[in-house]
Amino acid sequence: MTLKDTLLYLGKAVFFGLIMAAVFLVVTPFLANKDMTSLFFQKRGDHGVELSFSVAVRRAAPAVVNIYSLSINRNQPLNSRSLQGLGSGVIMSAEGYILTNYHVIKQADEIVVALQDGRKFTSEVVGSDPVTDLTVLKIEGDSLPIVPINLGVPAQVGDVVLAIGNPYNLGQTITQGIISATGRNGLSSGYMDFLQTDAAINAGNSGGALIDTSGQLIGINTAAFQVGEEGGGHGINFAIPIKLAHSIMGKLIKNGRVIRGALGISGEPISPVMAQILNLPDLTGVVITGVDPNGPAAQAQLQPRDVITKYAGEDIPGVEMLMDRIAETPPGTQVSMTIIRKGKPYDVPVVIGENTSADEQ
Repeated sequence: MTLKDTLLYLGKAVFFGLIMAAVFLVVTPFLANKDMTSLFFQKRGDHGVELSFSVAVRRAAPAVVNIYSLSINRNQPLNSRSLQGLGSGVIMSAEGYILTNYHVIKQADEIVVALQDGRKFTSEVVGSDPVTDLTVLKIEGDSLPIVPINLGVPAQVGDVVLAIGNPYNLGQTITQGIISATGRNGLSSGYMDFLQTDAAINAGNSGGALIDTSGQLIGINTAAFQVGEEGGGHGINFAIPIKLAHSIMGKLIKNGRVIRGALGISGEPISPVMAQILNLPDLTGVVITGVDPNGPAAQAQLQPRDVITKYAGEDIPGVEMLMDRIAETPPGTQVSMTIIRKGKPYDVPVVIGENTSADEQ
């Protein structure tokens, strides 16, 4: 390398450093004015400024409650009670509505909710949805803490998250990790999406809060991946996205249950071989593999090997989207579907029925 090249290299480095210094000087006061740096950096005595999520925890943690599920043993003498399960929940509104997991309370005869400020309440079950493993409880109390929510900002892979709950009845505990994946399907049902995180979700964390670094609720903790009889600890844990959980909560409060549409079919994605056999123009759509003889699809004369390409005028790229649209359609609604049968397109009207089974769409 010549002297000229060396000087040119050093000149570029110095110039870049000056630009970065100028950007830092301009941006730092802006962040200070917006009080953003205080979210993550805290003064710690004589040790200077350190990374901390204490502000986020203080915003969300008071709304995360401990849930004690008590069951009466009818084979034992009167007043004999056993602790059937422990879990967590999140206070969602000032009216006292609490989101938790269905499996936390499903065998409970009495549900006690304990707040972090020491108050305890006996709660009532407003409604449950086993498909999404969600239950809404209600307590009566004044000045209840409410978790911050922003439904318009979905979680993204790489986001730093905190899981708050009551693992092993140790009291409220916070674990930290990142979002490892979004849109994990088929873990509880055929069309449900999960957030995957490596933040530890142990027994008792179920129903607790998954929050971002500003303290906003982004999910309801629900499960940890297990191998055989092993417990968690694999760094693969799941939470229900808050947008889905919030929607389910509204339906449970309104109706006491979630009313889903059903078409009475099973289906699978289109493979290249199937596309060639069925004379399809592309791989977009869902191949019907089975039809319930008593379901709406049979009444509309749909058949196995029909390919659904549009539902209510909307293109259908895959199975998950179709199942979502069917489930979201109110029973009794007539919907027009575009199908391809033996290489020819047809528009078929069908009246959506009600899904009475968690496994049937």
